[in-house]
Amino acid sequence: MSMRVMVIVKATTDSEAGKMPGTELLAAMGNFNEELVKAGIMLAGEGLQPSAKGKRVRFAGSQRTVTDGPFAQPEELVAGFWLWQVKSMDEAVEWVKRCPNPMEGESDIEIRPLFELEDFGAELTPELREQEERLREQAARAARSQQG
Repeated sequence: MSMRVMVIVKATTDSEAGKMPGTELLAAMGNFNEELVKAGIMLAGEGLQPSAKGKRVRFAGSQRTVTDGPFAQPEELVAGFWLWQVKSMDEAVEWVKRCPNPMEGESDIEIRPLFELEDFGAELTPELREQEERLREQAARAARSQQG
């Protein structure tokens, strides 16, 4: 049995200021990512630009309000992420402990399990389940074709 988790690298004041990692950290992260791929764990992973380059859309009933970044409280923002397939939350924690510190100073990495179709119970009708599975397959095919 396996589970998917999102591993979230929390932003810092430096990452929000657009400070780029040095060559040493880039090399260490590259090596770590290579280990994840070889172990069959990494499904995806990316770094995000600072929130100053982002937007938020607030929903209130039928109203939509767009706000430009930057957004306050860097420790609440996401600087990057991985999507992993692991056997357990404990395995994910062990991998995160091996990760190079993604920032120069103190930093946090959060691990969150993804909802799987089974988690939705009877509310996810057979028709909705079939639609979701079909959309996931189509998205995976589209991603493969874009990779060349």
